[in-house]
Amino acid sequence: MGALDGKVAVVTGAGRGLGRSHALLMAEEGAKIVVNDLGGEWDGTGKASGPANDVVKEIEDAGGQAVANFESVTDFDGAKRIIDCAVDSFGKLDILVNNAGFLRDKMTFNMSKEEWDTIINVHLTGTFNCGRWACSYFREQGKAGKLQSGRIINTMSHAGLLGNAGQGNYAAAKLGIGALTIVLAREMAKYNVTCNAIVPMARTRMTVQTPGLSAMFVEVAEGQFDDMAPENVSPLVAYLASDQAQSITGRWLSIRGGKLESWLPPQLAKAIDIGKRWTVKEIGERAGELGDLSLPSMEI
Repeated sequence: MGALDGKVAVVTGAGRGLGRSHALLMAEEGAKIVVNDLGGEWDGTGKASGPANDVVKEIEDAGGQAVANFESVTDFDGAKRIIDCAVDSFGKLDILVNNAGFLRDKMTFNMSKEEWDTIINVHLTGTFNCGRWACSYFREQGKAGKLQSGRIINTMSHAGLLGNAGQGNYAAAKLGIGALTIVLAREMAKYNVTCNAIVPMARTRMTVQTPGLSAMFVEVAEGQFDDMAPENVSPLVAYLASDQAQSITGRWLSIRGGKLESWLPPQLAKAIDIGKRWTVKEIGERAGELGDLSLPSMEI
């Protein structure tokens, strides 16, 4: 018996990489899957039906159930059609995994407006679009007494947590997804719906293009543990999608190889209260009491 028996899940960007891995494992655990993928390249250009159809075939060949969907998460109405695809195909929706995305890396002083807008649209707006329609569905089902639980699982990035140079658009979108995750968790708690974010680190078409990181994603010898394999991340997604994870919500969780980690959202580090208006001189004299205020390290 699988952890997701009887569940219906939408996985966006499921034609390749992490999304494909998530879809295959969730199907193995018993879920029926909507495999959403526009079929574009790592930079978002082009489209093709092959990737989504191939994953559907893999699932069906293994005895599972799946359908392909080719809508873009950046289209507000198209995102509704993604959610509707689950309901129309399998009668309901239990799980949404927001995974779709691509990269347009550039140093900020060289970045175009189009490169900024495109990445914000696919990552942050795409997560909102699908989340918005999933929340609407969950709320309607909850009010009608037809919903036991719902799951939304978003995708963040260490680039957003640590601020990777050359990825201002991507980092801003991913940290924005973290804030949106907490908001959705608060808004949907009364409907028994959880919302969490994963912070994956794995070898994909996107990560091998990331400035300064390509050396981390080297294929390992056969028989050795591949700590950058996308398959390492998917058990966390399947767990958060399961009934076992009902008490976990509004959290940012990471898997890096064999390391399972919990990240804290921004929290107050230290405060000084003098009970009156500060002067510039006073701030200069006492700012050091707040600790080291130099550029944070990217080491994790």
